[in-house]
Amino acid sequence: MASASAQPAALSAEQAKVVLAEVIQAFSAPENAVRMDEARDNACNDMGKMLQFVLPVATQIQQEVIKAYGFSCDGEGVLKFARLVKSYEAQDPEIASLSGKLKALFLPPMTLPPHGPVSGSSVAAS
Repeated sequence: MASASAQPAALSAEQAKVVLAEVIQAFSAPENAVRMDEARDNACNDMGKMLQFVLPVATQIQQEVIKAYGFSCDGEGVLKFARLVKSYEAQDPEIASLSGKLKALFLPPMTLPPHGPVSGSSVAAS
């Protein structure tokens, strides 16, 4: 139930959960799943190409859902929604979990470099 308000940031934590769940569900719609698979294939697990191919598709899928809740149908609307969700993450573990699931849908898993002894770590100042 979208409000006609021009202040989309007025979503409560409960409303934010509903919208997050709808966005996640939108990614599993057959046509969106195909679009995301094609974008991932084009990106070849390259972070630069992920930004070029995957992120725009993911943004479009989110826009289609959040526009019904008063967010603008552009990149700015997605950013405002992301900031709103981020503001609730610390206080609501369910929102944090849903947000993590959403990010996992379009961000590749980050592999951390191994932490070992760093060679040349002693820098002599002369």
